Amino acid sequence: MSRRVLQAMLTALLVAGCQSESAAQPDASSERPFKVSEIAKFGTPWAMAFLPGSGVRLTNMALLTEKEGRLWLVDAGSGRRTAVSGVPEVKVAGQGGLGDVMPHPDFAGNQRVYLSYVEGGPNGTSGAALGYGRLDLSNPEAPALKGFKVIWRQQPKVGGSGHFSHRIAFGPDGLIYLSSGERQKFDPAQDMGMNLGKVLRLTDEGAPGPGNPWASRGGIAAQFWTIGHRNILGLSFAPDGRLWGAEMGPKGGDEINLILPGGNYGWPKASNGSHYDGRDIPDHRPGDGFEAPKAWWDPSISPGAMIIYSGDKFPQWKGDALVGALSGEALIQVDIDGDRARKAEQWPMNARIRAVDQGPDGSVYLLEDGESGGRLLRLDPR
Repeated sequence: MSRRVLQAMLTALLVAGCQSESAAQPDASSERPFKVSEIAKFGTPWAMAFLPGSGVRLTNMALLTEKEGRLWLVDAGSGRRTAVSGVPEVKVAGQGGLGDVMPHPDFAGNQRVYLSYVEGGPNGTSGAALGYGRLDLSNPEAPALKGFKVIWRQQPKVGGSGHFSHRIAFGPDGLIYLSSGERQKFDPAQDMGMNLGKVLRLTDEGAPGPGNPWASRGGIAAQFWTIGHRNILGLSFAPDGRLWGAEMGPKGGDEINLILPGGNYGWPKASNGSHYDGRDIPDHRPGDGFEAPKAWWDPSISPGAMIIYSGDKFPQWKGDALVGALSGEALIQVDIDGDRARKAEQWPMNARIRAVDQGPDGSVYLLEDGESGGRLLRLDPR
């Protein structure tokens, strides 16, 4: 498909879907520097990503995943949504299902879209997978993901239904950075023979990235960028090229980490939290051989996703992290200055915040997470 045809299809979707935007809901706090508009409602929203643009109104269109295996093409202005076919078969259980979505940096040229998700294995096991397909918009009423190809899998598949992580970020080097949770099994995070509890650095076809820290070891370790992670659900690059991660700790000890190549982040040998049964875990301390968090929380806020804001609508946030809190039911600003981070503002949202994304005009979008469904919200300055 040519770039001109792609632009025409997306523009047609926008024109067809023009509706009046929902009225702004009352804000819970007059101290919040933003007003909140409800855009749409979904059942189990998990992630969203705007389609890259090239001059026309392309970037008002976003892809949004729901955990049950649904992928939507959404007009972020009107809330109009269209189901996208061609999604791989997904195993839905506990924290598992359809996960992250991310267009390729050269989406305008190759229409490639990446999905992370959970697939079943033998004897009730499961594991995260990563793949891509070509987004076909030739029929605006029936967008489709075609030729889906799996390029990476968690190894090994294990029992349980938690800590898949599977957040996707494309780096300035054009490579994929992917979080892989330790599946609530603890020890795999330090095991160099498993890709659980790691951040991976991969080519856009899923091969180990050139120059990875453990490339000389060969085998599965050649995929690793960092090790010793529990459950990274936020992964984002700052404008200076540094990679940051928001990670769920155990009971207490949620973390904001600067992701450095070859780093060991300590799990389960070090954490500023404790086990749920009350057993102690040694705190991070200087000289323990592990990368300590740049900021952390106790009690937990359960970070669900994170962006590094780069827009102009909220100049006071530029270059800082915006973190969605699940159990904390809040949007949190973390001030980032080079390789340092500190907790800044925290605004109650009265709902679990699963995802945070930035629109092309600098607006901030949130996805709620709840038993009765969740809303897509847009934040604009007061």
